[in-house]
Amino acid sequence: MSKLSDLFSKWKSRNKRNPESNEPFAERRDYTAKILNPGVDAAVEQAIKAIHASLPTPVFWLLGKTQSGKSAIVRTLTHSTAAEIGSGFKPCTKTAMFFDYPDSESALLRFLDTRGLSEAGYDPSEDMAWCERQAHLLIVVVKAMDHQLETLVSALRKIRKAHPDWPLIVAQTSLHEGYPGRAANHPQPYPFASEAVGPAVPAGLRISLLKQRQVLAGLNARFVPIDFTFPEDGYEPADYGIDAFWTAIEAALPIGLRAMLDIGRINDVYSKAAHPHIVSYAILTGCAAAIPLPAAGLSAVVILQGKMFHSIASIYGLPLTRQSVSEIIGAIGLGVLSGMGGRELLKLVPYYGQTVVAGMAGLYTAAVSYALGKTLCFYFSHTKQGEALSPEALNAMFKREFMRGGELLRDAVKRRQAPE
Repeated sequence: MSKLSDLFSKWKSRNKRNPESNEPFAERRDYTAKILNPGVDAAVEQAIKAIHASLPTPVFWLLGKTQSGKSAIVRTLTHSTAAEIGSGFKPCTKTAMFFDYPDSESALLRFLDTRGLSEAGYDPSEDMAWCERQAHLLIVVVKAMDHQLETLVSALRKIRKAHPDWPLIVAQTSLHEGYPGRAANHPQPYPFASEAVGPAVPAGLRISLLKQRQVLAGLNARFVPIDFTFPEDGYEPADYGIDAFWTAIEAALPIGLRAMLDIGRINDVYSKAAHPHIVSYAILTGCAAAIPLPAAGLSAVVILQGKMFHSIASIYGLPLTRQSVSEIIGAIGLGVLSGMGGRELLKLVPYYGQTVVAGMAGLYTAAVSYALGKTLCFYFSHTKQGEALSPEALNAMFKREFMRGGELLRDAVKRRQAPE
């Protein structure tokens, strides 16, 4: 944090000494126009396509029977509602569907759901071949008390033969169906640490879980018992096993996803909705900042920031006006938002060298975009209540979130900019 703070302070000092600039967005009105109308010209469109091509969104392939708990996993990991999930899945083949989170434009995660393997008359061969080309992580979902697994095991063995090194998580779901009675609650503490099945697990459930593991033996899978229910179901907690499940995901995809999606500490419902959009746009702008052609990189950054402006205003149900954009820019500073001065400053720091400088420039821009997004939430939250904020208050919020964004996104930006 101290390093980022130092870089930020140096840039601010340098900007004061050199207020003139001939960069494309040196004028506030130019930047404001781009924010209000974030159109995409051909060169920038190519640049954004290049970012997406080099920035594969993690694809979780959910494989299992109908009603096995696949949607509950999506709902719990993304904090989306059942209705959002129901309308969010889009067909990508005849029988498979994608769910992009938070949306298709700024997706942080992508879930690939396939038709239930147990359905009569359904030959999954075509879907299996297509899905194998898309996924980064295979999550097999089985109900804890289900032992009709022949079709699933057959499909899994074919996948494993073709992809022996793929990470494979087996989510054993609906644990409460193995409890001795409706009044029983989840055993605490969680008795499945390190894939063990502790003595606190009811006997019937314990036998069933171990039997499933025998059936699926030899697939090099990691087993995680979970029970993601609705609050009205009466089981506490409703996301039982979520920590173990995230641990398994992070072990398979070490990109800090949980930290980026951790919205549990955000109280305001609008901020919760905006958070994944902010993180996603921050990462995208961080990668755009590393584009070798400065003008293209800067244009892409501003266009992406403009899309974030519109996205957050839409979440708060408020119009994005020239006045609101001007107030934000005035409080934070045009040079900070466009990131040009920051990147130029980083190049002057001998310690980092050119390779690291590119990464730090990306991190700087990602942190700026993250802080901008959080400041927008702060601004729109107060605007919605009819309260005006001083430029000093907006600037203070921006600085606080700039440091947090730098820490939060540091590893994600570095990994995603690393060459294959």
